[in-house]
Amino acid sequence: MNELTALTFGLQAFVTLLVILDPPGAAPLFLSLVGNKERRAQVRMAWLAAVTSLSIITIFALFGQFIVDYLEISISALQGAGGLLLLLISLDLLKGIDNAQDKNVEKNVALVPLGTPLLAGPGAIVTIMLFASRVEGSEMALGLAGAVLGAHVVIGLTLMFSTRIISVIKETGVALLAKVAGLLTAAIAFEMVMTGIKGLL
Repeated sequence: MNELTALTFGLQAFVTLLVILDPPGAAPLFLSLVGNKERRAQVRMAWLAAVTSLSIITIFALFGQFIVDYLEISISALQGAGGLLLLLISLDLLKGIDNAQDKNVEKNVALVPLGTPLLAGPGAIVTIMLFASRVEGSEMALGLAGAVLGAHVVIGLTLMFSTRIISVIKETGVALLAKVAGLLTAAIAFEMVMTGIKGLL
């Protein structure tokens, strides 16, 4: 496998992951969850969400097939479970989220639902497993690793700079954004659940 082909493989993986992970699509939910926090906490949560997604994607790239085979679970089941988790989060947003400043809460929302299943959801997991199965040689492995890392750097930067919007829309805007994010998240969750059900049937 020559260098150009390995580079092409890496670029293909990078673009595909960005489309699947959809950082701009995650921004409304992220902003609705961090709108009441200080700038430093917002930046920390942006990168914690990116690192969480990176960790999960890396684990499934390396051991994904072994995990699903060992646990005897299907991708459809993962989609259904991820959808139900997102649905619970969307209901919290629509009803009004708790604005407690507890650091454990900050970490929790960065891990769930931001890191997973919104970013590193079933779609991203399936995608990285498929790319990992196509790896032949160290050059392609490095290309895929660079693609995964690069995609998550973009995610971290996107979420971090999206916090600038909060200073413009103020508290009322954040409350409105939370409702919109809740509605969009509910739609995404419903789609994931339905896709999982169709796969199981």
